[in-house]
Amino acid sequence: MIPSSTEARAVLIAAALCACGRDARSPAPAIAPVAAAPTKPAIAKPIAFDPAAIDAWVGAQLTERGAIGASLVIVRDGKTVLAKGYGTKVVGTTQPIDADTPFAIGSISKQFLCAAALSLADGGKLSFDDRVATYYPQLTGAAEITLADLGGHVAGFRDYYPLDFIDRRMATPIAPDDLITRYATMPLDFAPRTRWSYSNTGFVVLARIVEKVAGAPYAQVLDDTIFRPLGMTSATLTRPATAATGHEMFLLEPPTPSTPEAAGWLFGAGDIWASASDLARWDLAFADGTILTEASRRAMTTPRVLENQRVTGYGCGLSSRQIGGETVLLHSGWVGGFVAYNAIIPRTRTAVVLLTNDQHVDVGDLHDSVIRIALDDPAAVPVIAGPGPVEAARALIAQLQNTALDRATLGDEANEYFDDARVAAAAPTLKALGEPVITLSGKRERGGMEATTLKVAFPTRTVEASMFRTPDGKIRQFLLTP
Repeated sequence: MIPSSTEARAVLIAAALCACGRDARSPAPAIAPVAAAPTKPAIAKPIAFDPAAIDAWVGAQLTERGAIGASLVIVRDGKTVLAKGYGTKVVGTTQPIDADTPFAIGSISKQFLCAAALSLADGGKLSFDDRVATYYPQLTGAAEITLADLGGHVAGFRDYYPLDFIDRRMATPIAPDDLITRYATMPLDFAPRTRWSYSNTGFVVLARIVEKVAGAPYAQVLDDTIFRPLGMTSATLTRPATAATGHEMFLLEPPTPSTPEAAGWLFGAGDIWASASDLARWDLAFADGTILTEASRRAMTTPRVLENQRVTGYGCGLSSRQIGGETVLLHSGWVGGFVAYNAIIPRTRTAVVLLTNDQHVDVGDLHDSVIRIALDDPAAVPVIAGPGPVEAARALIAQLQNTALDRATLGDEANEYFDDARVAAAAPTLKALGEPVITLSGKRERGGMEATTLKVAFPTRTVEASMFRTPDGKIRQFLLTP
């Protein structure tokens, strides 16, 4: 369950921008449920933030991978700029998915439990420094383990759900206290705070403590403290009638609807259903600090430090990564039939949510790519006079192949670098490569210039080009590397 091997990678390695204010909602395109021999779509990954381009690329990628259905929401500067569904709720049907379709979000649920517990701490009803023994004295190490240890995966409790499939135990319902008795009275895997190891068991314990302190069922605590105040109308602990259906596959057989875990097995650790739109509402509220105190938000986002001073990268229900100079808060989720990714960039009030209803189609790399695109700041790259970078590079290569440089297009240092003797000596080798196909791989600002990376595919060899241009259109650098 939680995490899968792909989720663990996302958690440990640790899920939009121009204030367009456009809420892109359009009919969901069909996604081929099985792609035995997919044809690679001719849609390049966007290199700058453009909701329409991201939509087209993500849709093409999902089709190529044979995904059944997905939902994507991007928030930038506090505004929803893309909210889109892809494919269908159930394989082989035409029931469309949109941004309001509920999915099982798996371990993304953990950040909601942490928030509910910390809201009780904000109200003085508990402390994250409390020992587990205050509530469950019979558990192994209870006198040493704190509530913060439970939420930070450093308690040492054995994880009851370490596999990436639903095993025989989970066909039978279990009461949370019975689960706790079975797994939290085992010998600890390590002394508290000496290691980090993902443990769903600790979150079941924390959820039951929340119920005891609040004097109310966990579902009611979530409704009262988070879901209703934020208008998260699809968020619930029971499967909504409008939800997508999860899918699984055995070996290389076609995907089929999955059988979910029986009641009790996901309690507190991965039991929430929510739409991508509702998760985006939560993300923005968290970034804006409208739900928790600043101290509680720090408790969720500050990575735990072990006794040996190693930093875990995980606070409470959220991991933290630095991407492009920004702090990105992430978590992924896996439960039978579903995979989910969520990311919050608090400083820029940006969020990227990607949910799927097929546990065997990993979209972690898509989510990561969209985050990186969303972190790009187009305003930082200067506007360049004249042709685009691909056209400028193509023209310069042709000139170099024929020793006929238009030196008016080059800056002073570039003119010196491409002196006549060096160009004449290199031209035969370059010309023998033939006419290239050039594509833009990346664009950024460097020293007030447009700095681009280009893929230059000659008929027999592919190389990379680095080109810098100033706003007047002059090329200041052009390098080719293998």
